[in-house]
Amino acid sequence: MTPLEFFARELRQAREAAGLSQAQLATAVVGYSPSFVAMVETGRRFPKPDFAERCDRTLNTGGILARLTEDLVCRAMPPEWLGKWLQIESTATALLSYQPLLVPGLLQTESYAREVIGTSGRPFDVDDQVTARLARQSILDGDRRPMLVVVLDECVLRRPVGGAQVMHDQILHLLDTVRRPEVVIQIVPLEAGAYSGLAGPFVVADMAGREVVYVDNALSGDVIEHAPDVATLKRLWESLRAEALPMKQSIELMAKVAETWI
Repeated sequence: MTPLEFFARELRQAREAAGLSQAQLATAVVGYSPSFVAMVETGRRFPKPDFAERCDRTLNTGGILARLTEDLVCRAMPPEWLGKWLQIESTATALLSYQPLLVPGLLQTESYAREVIGTSGRPFDVDDQVTARLARQSILDGDRRPMLVVVLDECVLRRPVGGAQVMHDQILHLLDTVRRPEVVIQIVPLEAGAYSGLAGPFVVADMAGREVVYVDNALSGDVIEHAPDVATLKRLWESLRAEALPMKQSIELMAKVAETWI
């Protein structure tokens, strides 16, 4: 049984024990439709943390659904719904992000995000997740902006995600964002050949000296807090920055590639 199937079974049993139909539960929790409840109960939609908490209150389940969401289902959720990572991301003093394949969510335009999410193959509601992804970006405009250092593989700039116009606008957005003093973007050029970063993306979050790492893959997203593992990924991060072009040269490369998408 997958985490989604396990959650779906527990929700369905709790609802039936309370004598409620799916429509009645949707009315009671407020903000969610009967079709959303039905899709969660059949494992076709991810239960958002807010939905699980409201169901716990309505069904008097003592917080078990919220705990299942955090402990089981969240491992298969996108970052936008991963409550633990959202809290870390929003309170971090620095975020060190490496991406060999895609522009990081915090720097994606709406069109780019919609293309990435829509072709992910995961059972997410595209509109919901695009809205959530763009909402995450508000941390870059708040009073306590984190230092954001991003290392991208040059392939990210050249992969035609959504077509030429989407890519042109996306790279211009990166160039606009990098004007901020708290944002650094560096590019690992194609000439680097094979290097350690090709193993996959990750983000290191610094919270007043305490560091944790978020690692995403095709099946799940995990928050890594085990100190030796964090130290290993932090060393990897330093090696990736050494492979990347300096800031000025990275900006020049982004501007050059943007012109190829016109």
